[in-house]
Amino acid sequence: MPARKDCSHFIPVLTPELVEVLCADRQLADEERAPLRELARLVHQGYHRALHRRLVELKNAYAPFDPDSDAVALLPVPAQERQHRLNGLLSDLTWLLNRADFRHLSREEIEPMLASATDWGIRMQVDFSAFEHCAIFVRGDSYQTRVLRSWRTWFRQAEVEVPIFRRLVLILKLRAGPKLGPGADADHVYLKLFKDIPRADVDMLLPGAKVRLKLIDRGKIGVGFLSGLGTVAWRKLDELLKFVHSFDPTSTGLWGLTAGALGYGYKSYYDYRSTQQAYHLNLTQSLYFQNLDSNAGVLTRLFDEAEEQETRTALLAYFFLWRYAGPEGFTAEELEAAMEVYLDRYAGVTLLCEPGDPAAKLLRLGLARREADRYRALPLPEALQAARAFRYAESAGEDLLGQAAQSRAGR
Repeated sequence: MPARKDCSHFIPVLTPELVEVLCADRQLADEERAPLRELARLVHQGYHRALHRRLVELKNAYAPFDPDSDAVALLPVPAQERQHRLNGLLSDLTWLLNRADFRHLSREEIEPMLASATDWGIRMQVDFSAFEHCAIFVRGDSYQTRVLRSWRTWFRQAEVEVPIFRRLVLILKLRAGPKLGPGADADHVYLKLFKDIPRADVDMLLPGAKVRLKLIDRGKIGVGFLSGLGTVAWRKLDELLKFVHSFDPTSTGLWGLTAGALGYGYKSYYDYRSTQQAYHLNLTQSLYFQNLDSNAGVLTRLFDEAEEQETRTALLAYFFLWRYAGPEGFTAEELEAAMEVYLDRYAGVTLLCEPGDPAAKLLRLGLARREADRYRALPLPEALQAARAFRYAESAGEDLLGQAAQSRAGR
């Protein structure tokens, strides 16, 4: 069964391929294809320039909180100013993740996930008071087919559809204290980017989470201890009864029973620690191939994705407004419906446009005009002139990206 691609606002297609598919549309004349490719190039360059400016700003804002940085701070920052910078950084990270079409998971969404785990995951117990700041952003609510072999399938291989997040970003700032151990770093902000994380296994990604043994593992450890202790007691029953009737500290039965209890107690503790280590090893192996990037590297990757998403949305919106809206134009809702139907038909992608966003992008780029509640695209030659204008405009960054994070005004 092919994996479903329920990707919400995200457009999971390569920009060059999208351009070629649009240029191959039968409604286009041959002489229109080259100018459309040129328009795509100019729009992409405009977004690249605007977002690169913001990338430099955000990297500078993140530098004091980067746990991987080996730079030496030359200027001391007072605690109040550092907190102000931290607040601005967290606000800017939210702005960036929204641009890359991630959505924030609320506490109400996370808590039900903590009570379960998939057959490939591990049940964890999370103490959120150990974090000064903890935010999870996800993109791509989808399904992945995995192979399961367990007692429920009579140990035969069976394909199971698992609900996953295609991408997950974790923003963490730890709280100083004993809960995460003496090595916990409470001065920095940690950024983690993962792929294909089952929704029920989100708690596996949080540091300091304690492993919760499965009921069958608890039973194996407990039953082993009790059965061993019972066996020793049965074998020493006669001596134990004599000890009860006439107290004798030198009784071999007493010492044998004590030694047996201690031995089985140690064995149970050893089994518990071995099971716990096996869980942690399984956790490490599970996340090894799902970890995409960390800390400052996450910023670069997210800006690249934001650049691609902005470009794809703008190109799709212009194309349908230009070729299919007709002289009367489209409303914002009609434009979004046309984009959604097209991607569902030709790419098998379920796109849910953010209401009003595609039309707003075209207005900021200067590729469309608005009359009342309807939008009309500029003819392709005029659109190229507008694209060249914002490509070289000194204020292109603000024009293309609209209102950035409010924290920038305070820095």
